[in-house]
This record gives sequence, structure tokens and C-alpha cells, in this order.
Amino acid sequence: MVSRTNVAESLVWKETFVKARISLVVASLILSVLIGMSIGHLGKSGTIDSSHDHGVLIGLSMDTLKEARWQKDRDVFTDRAKELGAQVLVQSANSDDTRQMQDVLALISRKVNVLVIIAHNGQAMTKAVRLAHDAGIPVIAYDRLITDCDLDLYVTFDNIKVGQIQATYLVQHLPTPGKGRIIRLYGAPTDNNAKLFKLGQDEVLKPYIDRGDITVVHQDWCDNWDAANAKKITNAAITRCGTNFDAILASNDGTAAGAIQALMEEGLAGKVLVTGQDADLIACQRIVAGTQAM
Repeated sequence: MVSRTNVAESLVWKETFVKARISLVVASLILSVLIGMSIGHLGKSGTIDSSHDHGVLIGLSMDTLKEARWQKDRDVFTDRAKELGAQVLVQSANSDDTRQMQDVLALISRKVNVLVIIAHNGQAMTKAVRLAHDAGIPVIAYDRLITDCDLDLYVTFDNIKVGQIQATYLVQHLPTPGKGRIIRLYGAPTDNNAKLFKLGQDEVLKPYIDRGDITVVHQDWCDNWDAANAKKITNAAITRCGTNFDAILASNDGTAAGAIQALMEEGLAGKVLVTGQDADLIACQRIVAGTQAM
């Protein structure tokens, strides 16, 4: 069972990540506006596109708004833009690559001054960056890297460090610290961040696994960071090895939610440590309830 001391300690970690995320959103917006203005002033007319009577027009192409953290990012982003005298056109692709490409094309047709992309699939958005550049629009990748292209800016956090923190917390809070059997739920294979979280986790876990102190009884990638997929993977792990495991290393709050749902069905919620990240409100509530550890 996760202790109240652990809950309080976990909430400190949560608060730290919330502040870091909001700071990054604001920084991203400010940079968006500055780059948009700079590009506009460098144009032939020497001014921002005169068709924009609102000044700077920012296109924000989002992968999804299903999770609370993305809704918060959108709101902070657009509110800060308004404070600075800019307007944001928001599109959400609902985790569909084809739709996100259509969204980008629509934003390009609106002649935005700068395009900010939160990619569902970093590789699929390579063409979107090229098309924007062909139209003279600078592109910022926010939170998720767009690969194989010449981005104007990439705003993110230390993804490897996040994975290290998750794994370190898990190792230190196992029933017998540094020893146990675990399930690993990775994020979306289309998201480069998920691979970096795994890399950070691997760096911490490797010596324990090599010594045989920690055993990974089951592991898999969760398409679209989806809670339902995480639940299926956790159910499969329980079918495969029973309930003989001590913790679930879930890479975000969404995958943690699915894992905890599967644990609830087995009467194990709160008895098996489950990690997470993103500071979703419902995840913070699970921390207080004792079913999620961090």
C-alpha cells in the first residue's frame, strides 16, 4: 500500500512538473510571437501580413485534446497570446495523421505567421514542415520532435530525465527497495518522447535488471498513449503471470489510468505501485486516494 508520506512526496513531484509544463507553454508562445514578428518584418513589405488586422496570427496544430493536460496547454497558450496581442487558430487532429496534415494545410491557407505543431507522429509531420516552409511560414515543434526536417525551433523538456525520475521513484518505493517484479507500459511508438522516457528509465533500471534484482514480467507500447490500450496490456500481463508483480512503470497518467483500472478489477488498486506524469487532475486525485504513486 502506498503510504501517506509517499503521497505527499509524490505531490511535490507533481507540483514541480506542473510548473515546468506551464513555463514551457508560455515560453513557447513568446518565442512563437517573436519569431512570427521577426519573419514578418523581414518580408518584402517590411511589415507583418496586412491581411491580419489582429497582428500576429499563430496556427496551433494539436495531436489531441482528449487528455486534460493538452486542454490546459491549449488554454494557457491561447490566453497568453491574447495578452500579447496575438490570435491563435487551434486545430486538433484526434490522433489521426491524415487529419493533422489537413489541419496544417488549412492553417497554411489562412496565412498564419508561425505554425506550432504538437505532432501525433513526428515522422508523418515532416512533410507538413516542408509545406509550411514553402509558404514562408516558420515552424515550431512543441513537446514532440518532428524528425527529418529543418525545424525553426523545438521546445520541450528533458525527456530522458523524466524517465530517470520515474524509474528512480519506482526502484526506491518497491516493497523491498531495489528488488521486485514489474510491468512496463511505454507510451505511443509514434512519439519520440516515449522512446526518450524509456531510454531514461532503462538507464536507471539496467543495473538492477542485470543483477537479477528487478525482473520485467511484461512490457509493451501503448498506441496513442491510450488508457484502454494500457488496460489491455496490463490485463494481458495478469493473464500471463498472475498477480505476482510489485509495480507498474507507466509512462504517463493516461497509461497509469488504464493500468489502475485493470488492477481495480483484480482488487489490487493501491496495493501495486503505479507511476505516471502530466499532472492530470484525475491523476492527482488518484495520488490522494493512494491508487497512483507519482
